Amino acid sequence: MEEEDRLDVEFWLNKTPSERLAEVVRLRRIYFMGRDGYFPDKIEKVAHKRKL
Repeated sequence: MEEEDRLDVEFWLNKTPSERLAEVVRLRRIYFMGRDGYFPDKIEKVAHKRKL
């Protein structure tokens, strides 16, 4: 497992920032796409703050 993690880190460190960002955008589209293949125009941002 540690070897796989190391290889993953090396893989992404060898990519340019724009390639990394493109992959994040691609994964985000896949994650938020509905079953009908529609990607929403807006995604509501929700954050909750707690006092510690």
